[in-house]
Amino acid sequence: MKILMVSSEATPFVKSGGLGDAVTALSRSLSRAGHDVKLVLPRYSNIDKSKLEVIEGPLGVRMGKKVGEAEEWASVYKSYLPGSAVEVYFIDHERFFCREGLYGTQSEPDYNDNPKRFAFFCRSAFQLCRRLSWIPDVIHAHDWQGALAPVFLKHDEARSSFAKTASVLSIHNLGYQGVYDKGNFDCFGLPWELFHGAGFEFYDKINILKAGISSAGCLSTVSPTYAREVQTPDSGFGLDGLLRFRSADLVGILNGVDLDEWDPETDLRISARYSSSNMAGKEKCKATLQKEFGLEASPRRPLIGMICRLTDQKGVGELFGPLYGSAFRICQDMDLQFAVLGSGEKWCEDELRSLSAKLPNFSAKIGFDEKLAHLIEAGSDFFLMPSRYEPCGLNQMYSLRYGTLPIVHRTGGLADTVENYNQDSGTGTGFAFDNLTPRAIYDTVGWAVWAWYNRGEHIRAMRERAMEKRFSWDHSAAEYAKLYERAISRLGQVESHVD
Repeated sequence: MKILMVSSEATPFVKSGGLGDAVTALSRSLSRAGHDVKLVLPRYSNIDKSKLEVIEGPLGVRMGKKVGEAEEWASVYKSYLPGSAVEVYFIDHERFFCREGLYGTQSEPDYNDNPKRFAFFCRSAFQLCRRLSWIPDVIHAHDWQGALAPVFLKHDEARSSFAKTASVLSIHNLGYQGVYDKGNFDCFGLPWELFHGAGFEFYDKINILKAGISSAGCLSTVSPTYAREVQTPDSGFGLDGLLRFRSADLVGILNGVDLDEWDPETDLRISARYSSSNMAGKEKCKATLQKEFGLEASPRRPLIGMICRLTDQKGVGELFGPLYGSAFRICQDMDLQFAVLGSGEKWCEDELRSLSAKLPNFSAKIGFDEKLAHLIEAGSDFFLMPSRYEPCGLNQMYSLRYGTLPIVHRTGGLADTVENYNQDSGTGTGFAFDNLTPRAIYDTVGWAVWAWYNRGEHIRAMRERAMEKRFSWDHSAAEYAKLYERAISRLGQVESHVD
């Protein structure tokens, strides 16, 4: 199949979260399977165009309702995903994309012209295909930034050369939907009857993701459990009714892990390599991690690691909230150590600094460091992820591969990847709780620490079992290929019905 990926992020070019990793890994795996995959991205200011190949001639993109109306012009550059045959095309528009942040800044978290920026980006994807004389079988759009591509395909391009192109929309995080004032609707170049007809209307505003969900041929989320959760009022963020309506077209496909990057047997970012049959290197990594975080050198005490964005979604209120979070009591009451790497909300960064000053067995570093992230995965005994919701999650899968047992809130991809410990049989690969409260976090960490001191043989067996887990992107790519075929076949059914 010919597959066009429409995404606002892809590593190594641009990344703000898991989206960039997922799009790149999926594209590579599909290409390895023999599919013709191309990827289109905005050319942000941090992407050095001097290292890219220039595609000659400007690209004209219609932004109005008629051909030639409100046209914007862009340059196009080309590269490849490293280690693959996947062509990456960059849409270069200085005014839209050469800014300090991808979607906003600290002073302006959400650029007020984001609807126009990403309308232009999604329309440019069609023009790029025309320029290349390459019409895809499937357009795979990602999150709200790419969600206008299925809308334009259905309502603007249905009778064009894209008439036989199907669409798939992946929801990586339903918490971000692209909701803006309805005064932005004109920048889409669509007739106003589509404000309701294409599914944009959302409490008298526009909701870009909602329109994409309404228009795409098939839908996916990044784990099976999350596909079920988004259809409930608790996790649907106001779109659960629409997602229930489209449930026959919605599947959950678990993200994979890039085993070239995350493998303790070959990882050059950690202080010693190790495997499930020889764990000596993990003890060395633990000693290095303790030294790096200023914690007492102690192989006997369990070390809990944590890497996360310090936002409400990650459960940081229940863990670190002043006066009510459980982290202080965990460190005060239990014989353990705690190492945290993260950045985000100011109150939480301040609280981490305060806990580090008060507690000798707690240490936090504010920010993000790739090498340190690998060391935390390798050197920790347990990895804590108390996320309020987690569409897929990657760190718990990294942890399993590194023999670091996850402690998780049983939600989304965490529920799909971590098997809860059974203290009678010793089975499982981690520790899970069902209700996100400070007490639940405290009790589950306490349970893991109890097992560490009292069921050492279980911990060793769980580590070995965890390290044998493989979350291959090749398997996930095969599931996406089935979804593409389904979207194409549904398009054929619609055409037959119309005929």
